Amino acid sequence: MSARGEDTGRLTGTLAPRTRRIVYGEQSPGEIRRELEPITTVDLAHVVMLAESGLLPGAAAARLIDAVRRLRAGRFRELEGLDAPRGAYLMYEGHLSAELGSDVGGRLHTARSRNDIKATVTAMRLRDELTGLHGELMRQQGVLLARTRAYADVVMPVYTHFQPAMPVTYGYYLAGIAAALDRDLAALRHTVGELDRCPLGAGAVAGTDLRIDPQRTAVLLGFSAPPLHATDAVGARDTLLRGLAVTASAAVTLSRLATDLQLWSTQEFGFVDFPERLVGGSSAMPQKRNAFLLEHVKAKAALAIGAWTAAASAMKSTPFTNSIEVGTEAVSVAWPALAAVRDALLLGQVLVSGARPAAERMEARAKEGFVTATVVANRMVAQGVPFRTAHHTVGAAVRRAVESGATELAAPTPQGPQAPPAALHEVVAQLNRGGGPGECGKALDTLRGRLGEEADWAAAHRARQRQARRRLDADAQAIVARYAPGGTR
Repeated sequence: MSARGEDTGRLTGTLAPRTRRIVYGEQSPGEIRRELEPITTVDLAHVVMLAESGLLPGAAAARLIDAVRRLRAGRFRELEGLDAPRGAYLMYEGHLSAELGSDVGGRLHTARSRNDIKATVTAMRLRDELTGLHGELMRQQGVLLARTRAYADVVMPVYTHFQPAMPVTYGYYLAGIAAALDRDLAALRHTVGELDRCPLGAGAVAGTDLRIDPQRTAVLLGFSAPPLHATDAVGARDTLLRGLAVTASAAVTLSRLATDLQLWSTQEFGFVDFPERLVGGSSAMPQKRNAFLLEHVKAKAALAIGAWTAAASAMKSTPFTNSIEVGTEAVSVAWPALAAVRDALLLGQVLVSGARPAAERMEARAKEGFVTATVVANRMVAQGVPFRTAHHTVGAAVRRAVESGATELAAPTPQGPQAPPAALHEVVAQLNRGGGPGECGKALDTLRGRLGEEADWAAAHRARQRQARRRLDADAQAIVARYAPGGTR
């Protein structure tokens, strides 16, 4: 049998070079490192467990650990240029057998399959990606909440159907974006929690009859539990779909924020200004000052939406077991999409931080837009006028004001509206029911408290992952120290 694993016993042939490139890629040095780095982490945990379970002699385990560590330390350069007719993993395993002998290298794959290895690597990568996105989303929340507090008194009109509707503040608007993203933070945290069962041990599809200890490998790899059901562990990637859905949701909210900011930064609105570090010019038109970064934020949501659609379509109607459509093709579209959402968050952080509201322009436009009309009607209701009557009366008053060129309404009396007794910012403060801007302080306190809870969870999660890495390094080293030549045995 070749050391490179072309001969499986059942098969003696292999894929043609062009077909191999389509299936396994070019196997460049960078691709080999990206694929084998997490696989070898899984291998170290597996070897430790096999040695402790009596399924692998201690001396063989020590040699395997030493060889794997040497490959990792050398960034897998020893494998560059080797033939990989069945992909990088089997090329790497074949190299170990060639170097250590089949009696040692051939034992590495005991009680497992590429199926549970791939599922484990996917879970580990997805866990890291979603945890990273959770951190960036927390930073986005922090910027939004800081600006909510800073601009809590900057009055502006809020728009519905692109028409001025009611008076709010710019800070209150930003708190609304934060409230939407708060649910995505919670959903990301929940999705990472779904990744807490380690697929390793599920084998090809139905577990194994060898006396392995999947709980041990789970802990060494930073999970809390082994597979609950082997077929589910290797055959399902629904958590990937939920991760894409959550990140797509956050990206969609960011795209809506970006749309508002781009509209408000136009000369026609003049509500928001960006510093020069966040705008661009034109190659042809000297006067241009384009807030073009917002367009990147808007567009990146499409990658997440498209990735979810592509992944779900690849999974649809496949058998509920291991399949290339689910474990390879559906998974492959997720990573560029998650990277795009991360970039959108990084851009969103600097854009929200850098945007400066034009307070005088915002307040003037609020006054010109008759945004106190609903408040005037409500005051008539407080005096006993039926709401529909008040609505009609104030609507007619707005029409007359527009026709006469006036920009302000009258406050309500039993006979009709008169001038409002309060300044515009006082009107805003009185909108203190139903989550209105008068209650923004309460919303801000709640959202800051929830952000603190997310930060505590993230810190604990990172600490557990660091502890798992240290434990794996220490336990692998202990086997080498005990069983390697010159060890204590």
